[in-house]
This record gives sequence, C-alpha cells and structure tokens, in this order.
Amino acid sequence: MGYRVAVVGATGNVGREMLATLAARNFPADEVVALASEKSVGREVSFGDTDILKVRDLAKFDFAGTDIVLSSPGSKVSAQFAPKAAAAGAVVIDNTSYWRMDPDVPLVVPEVNPQALGGWRKKGIVANPNCSTIQLVTALKPLHDIATITRVVVATYQSVSGAGKEAMDELFAQTRAIYVADPIEEKVFPKQIAFNVIPQIDVFMDDGSTKEEWKMVVETKKILDPKIRVVATCVRVPVFIGHSEAVTVEFADPISADEARRALRKAPGVTVMDRHEPGGYITPVEVAGDDPVFVSRLREDPTVDNGLSFWCVADNLRKGAALNAVQIAELLVAEHLTE
Repeated sequence: MGYRVAVVGATGNVGREMLATLAARNFPADEVVALASEKSVGREVSFGDTDILKVRDLAKFDFAGTDIVLSSPGSKVSAQFAPKAAAAGAVVIDNTSYWRMDPDVPLVVPEVNPQALGGWRKKGIVANPNCSTIQLVTALKPLHDIATITRVVVATYQSVSGAGKEAMDELFAQTRAIYVADPIEEKVFPKQIAFNVIPQIDVFMDDGSTKEEWKMVVETKKILDPKIRVVATCVRVPVFIGHSEAVTVEFADPISADEARRALRKAPGVTVMDRHEPGGYITPVEVAGDDPVFVSRLREDPTVDNGLSFWCVADNLRKGAALNAVQIAELLVAEHLTE
C-alpha cells in the first residue's frame, strides 16, 4: 500500500531535505505533494534524481485523502494549518517548535523513545524535536540506559543553516565582503557571523537564557527523562551545515569511557569516531549529507564522580530535521497506520 504524503515548506532548507530523504529511503508513497506559501506557487523542487514537483499553495490545499504531512513552515503557520490537516485525517509530523511541549503531542526521536509515538492519535500531530536536542539525546540514550544520567552540561556550536537559507546567504556574503573590503551587512544575525561566533540563538528569556537553550532543556527532559538536570549554552558559528556539541555528563552509577564507547558503538543512529591522535575525531564539514550522530573525544571527567565528556556532530538538516521526521513516518507506517 502506498501513501499520499504532503511536504509543507517544500522550498526551504528542511523541506527540500525532506523530499530528498523520502526519495532516498524509498518511502512507500504513491503521491508526494509539495506545498508552500502563495509566493512560491509554481516553483519547481526536486524529488529524487529524476522527479520534479510543482509547488502548490498551502492555504488552498485540501488535505482530505492525505495520509502523512511532513511539516517545516514556521511555528505560526504550523499553528494554523496542522490542526486542519489532522482534522482531515492526516498525521502531521511537525518540525517547528510550536507543538513540541504540548502534553498531548508526542515528541519523538525513533532511536530514543519510539514508544511515545503511540500518543499520536490524541491530536493527530507528532513533533520533531529541535535539531540540537535530537543529536544530544541520540548520543545520551545508550549511556542513560547503562548508568542513569543525572546532569548534562552542553555547549553547542550550531551552523547557520539552522537559521535558514537567508542565514547561509549572510555568512557567504559577509565572508566575501571581508575579502574584497566591502561593508559588512548584518540582517539575519545580531552581530557579524563571518569569522566570528555569536552566543545567542533565538530570543532571550527572563532568566538570561535564550529560547534555544530552554528548548534543549525541556525537550531533553520530555524525551529522555524528566529527572535529568540540563544546562545549555547555544552558540552560532560560521559553519554552513553541521551542528557540534561539547557535552559533559554526570551519572548516578560508575561508568568508564570504555564502557560508554562500547554502548555507543552498539546504539542505533550513532557512529563512534574516536582515535586519540591528530584528526582522530569528527568535524561538521565531514558529516554534511550523512545520517548518523557522530561521537568523538570520549573521556572520563576527573572533576566529578561518575563523569564523562564527549564531542558529537550531526548534519542538522538531516538527522536534526528531515531524516528524523521521515524515520517517524516510517515508524508510523510500520507499527501504527496499518493497525
């Protein structure tokens, strides 16, 4: 049986990656529809190596007969259309932040909490977590299973693609401007991003943290374990694709670096690249276009009891967004929609 799939936000970075991932993984779709705002109607987007889809108007689209919606249009748009699509009988897998903390909407990383997907019927919506959260919990899950995590301290190094195509264009334009001595224009980011790092992602909250940092805290708790204490510092770096994270973890039980390494090597969705030599670790430029969460620099933390530190990197447009959404769709098809 084939499914009718709609991709909302099909002209954006994540939407295009969703289409590519659906095709690459041979998702059982009889029809795939590309949807976006009125200004994008008629534009063409690729679906696989040979197929071209014409973009249709989200505002006028009738979701009746649609089985699955992969959505990445922005929170305000999702708030309006996702309930309508669900009411028409579709399951909406939403990549925006709008639905993630709704108690009636499962927040799912298939390698981490697939059992949560059983709650999709409450609203017909499943939330895709934040990109930086996805790679973090994918790496934490196998460690939590063997030693029980109590506290996580994470600093992120997030690529500009997480802020959209305009952000990527700004990094390119500023880099070029520096080399040719043109004025630096700042439109997307609050400060120059080329040859710089910016310790702010999203807006500031009352306690001094940013909303991106808050997302990592509350989403990790919802997905993995509400008892885990999490503190995050989220930083934008001049990298086009690939988020990196420096993670320090405290455990309730003793765990060695070798035990952790063995658990991570067995874990689904994780690749360990950890040689203690120059270049024996992974960097974001190497993971663009790859599916796994890569773990390097795994070592014991001598400053606390039962502590480990590691470095993890993932393609934020793939596992951090599109791939995770498609994996949720695959899990729905395999275990839920056929019931």
